[in-house]
Amino acid sequence: MAHRPKRTFRPRRADSSDSDGAQETFAEPGATGEQAARDPAVEGPPSGRGHAEVAELLRRGRGRRRGRAWASSRHAARAAPRLDESSDVPESRMVDLSADEEDGEHHSSESKDDQSSSPNSSRTLEDEFSSVVNIPDAAVMQATYRKCKLARAQEDYISLDVKHTFTNSGMKKNSEDSESEPDDFKDIMPFTPKPQTLRQRMAEETTTRNEETSDDSQDEKTQDIWEQQQMRKAVKITKGQDIDLSYSHESQTVKKFDASISFPPVSLEIIKKKLNTRLTLLQDTHRSHLREYEKYIQDIKSSKSTIQNLENSSNQTLSFRFYKSMKIYVENLIDCLNEKIISIQEIESAMHALLLKQAMIFMKRRQDELKHESAYLQQLSCKPETSINKSLAMDEKTQWILEEAESRRARRRQARVLSGNCTHEEGTSSDDELSSADMIDFQKSQGDILQDHKKIFEDVHSDFCNIQNILLKFRQWREKFPDSYYEAFISLCIPKLLNPLIRFQLIDWNPLKFDSIGLKQMPWFTSIEEFIDCSMEDSKKEDSSDKKILSTVINKTVIPRLIGFVEFIWDPLSTTQTTSLVTQCRMILEEHSTCENEVNKGKQDLLKSIVSRMKKAIEDDVFIPLYPKSAVENRTSPHSKFQERQFWSGLKLFGNILLWNELLPEDTLQELGLGKLLNRYLIIALLNAIPGSDVVKKCSQIAAYLPEKWFQNSAMRTSIPQLENFIQFLLQSARKLSRNEIRDELKEIILILVKIKALNQAESFIEECHLDHLRSVIKEFE
Repeated sequence: MAHRPKRTFRPRRADSSDSDGAQETFAEPGATGEQAARDPAVEGPPSGRGHAEVAELLRRGRGRRRGRAWASSRHAARAAPRLDESSDVPESRMVDLSADEEDGEHHSSESKDDQSSSPNSSRTLEDEFSSVVNIPDAAVMQATYRKCKLARAQEDYISLDVKHTFTNSGMKKNSEDSESEPDDFKDIMPFTPKPQTLRQRMAEETTTRNEETSDDSQDEKTQDIWEQQQMRKAVKITKGQDIDLSYSHESQTVKKFDASISFPPVSLEIIKKKLNTRLTLLQDTHRSHLREYEKYIQDIKSSKSTIQNLENSSNQTLSFRFYKSMKIYVENLIDCLNEKIISIQEIESAMHALLLKQAMIFMKRRQDELKHESAYLQQLSCKPETSINKSLAMDEKTQWILEEAESRRARRRQARVLSGNCTHEEGTSSDDELSSADMIDFQKSQGDILQDHKKIFEDVHSDFCNIQNILLKFRQWREKFPDSYYEAFISLCIPKLLNPLIRFQLIDWNPLKFDSIGLKQMPWFTSIEEFIDCSMEDSKKEDSSDKKILSTVINKTVIPRLIGFVEFIWDPLSTTQTTSLVTQCRMILEEHSTCENEVNKGKQDLLKSIVSRMKKAIEDDVFIPLYPKSAVENRTSPHSKFQERQFWSGLKLFGNILLWNELLPEDTLQELGLGKLLNRYLIIALLNAIPGSDVVKKCSQIAAYLPEKWFQNSAMRTSIPQLENFIQFLLQSARKLSRNEIRDELKEIILILVKIKALNQAESFIEECHLDHLRSVIKEFE
């Protein structure tokens, strides 16, 4: 029998799963009964306990073993040395081997299991469960206890325990009071070491003797054997604990051979008959599998023939291949555009923000200059009633702003002299010059945006980013399969597909610049026009839906971008910006109005934004101060210069508003130009001016801005109602000039009246002032 190795020896608790193994190792062969008789710790079942209490104790013991049914060999090896180092081990923590030896047959079966992993393991489990199930009654247990006690009293041996008397008395006391102890008395932890029993001392001597005689190789071999035994025992106990007691009893009964049972006779005929039946079933299954296989073969042949027939039919093959290729192409195109649209929006927003920032700089600078210069001139006209410190602080800030503005005007005058333009009036300049630092910063930012703009489609094939190539795909569809093309409403899909690509090309397009490229010269515009022209040639229908593609693109893509420029970037005081914007809008709104409903809606939105922006400019940017005549008589005084600049600035805005003739409705344009600007600001300034050639020049410029379309009716003898105040001012000025006998200015005023169709007023004035030599002027225009 193999002993436990040195490094893994450790006495186990009674409730451990290895208690059986410990008992087998400590006890020598043939000494089982004697040691059980001599062990003073062995006690019988408590007297007076019923079957329920005994069963509860057995159940708790099994529960403790089941909780630690599996323990790795490394854990046992680590735990063993700690026990070897401690010599004073409490007796309550040692394995009570005698407690498991109440049943002799049970102990012998356990010993046989440890000595060899034989087939008796199942029988040992059955014996164990049988002993657990067949619990003796209290009388039998009490009789057994008395017999064991009498046998120990009659045994002649010398006890090695010094405190033998105390132990016996303790044993008696424990046996008498066992019924009063709690069920879990084994779990009470003692706080003083107890004397070792004879069995414990014999186990220590045996272990010491084995350790001295064994070498290292034998220890390793013994350790392996012991670990294998513990593993088998753990598996055996685990399986045994999971079996129900009733089931184990039933299985034990089933395993017993009953000789009274008679089996049916077995002959060769019966075996042959069963084999034939089995063979018939297998053959039927095989035949069904063959039928399924033949069916699959026929299906495969039929599918191949269908494919061959479809391939042989050229029309169906071409249409199928074309539709499949178009489906794949459109899916890839949509995926590409969905990925790039985010970058396009970011670049578009960055460019718009840059232009907006520049426009806000110009607008804020103009308003600041107007505010400070008017406040400065007002202080010069008033008495010095303000505090000196406050006026000095304001004068310093105003002086810096006025010096900057004057330096820009001087540079513009010098540039006009070099270009030979000597008829320019102060106040008609846009004043949109940037400083060198701001210009460098603007150009750098714009260059970075355009650099990122070029990188958007640099990794995309031309078939997916070139509008001409995309339209070529749809043109092929229209030529090959026109019915399916029109049934699919491709003319409604193309503007949506082209929207990101057109926006990509419009990022660098600024409709407010005088040198900006026109829409007609853009690649996307020419490609769509070619596509529409080919549609008109291929299609016999006059109402082809492809004709609406260009107008839809303009309405959905170009007009929203124009509205953004008008609302946030356009400066109505700039003639250059207004002229360029009018040109772009005229081309969009007049030449491409095939789709009436949609384009009209976009047109109305654009015109509303234009009117709103011009109203805002009239309210915020027009300011013509009125000073005493003594302050403006001197043409070189700052009051006179400021008033002249502001008048010509308002007159410039008047001309820019009238540039929208034929685009804006006449009543809207007359309300803005004549009602809100001419009658409210310009006429009032002219009434406070000194009559002379300057006033006549200003009136001539006003008449020059008026659209000739308003006066094309030859039957008109009276001008439009909004010009009544202007006509009365002209007649008043003519009367003053006639007293001074200034004939050239009088003739100019008569020509202005004739041009604006105020013929009745002109004739009455000529008769009133006896200017018969000017009647010929009226006859020329009649």
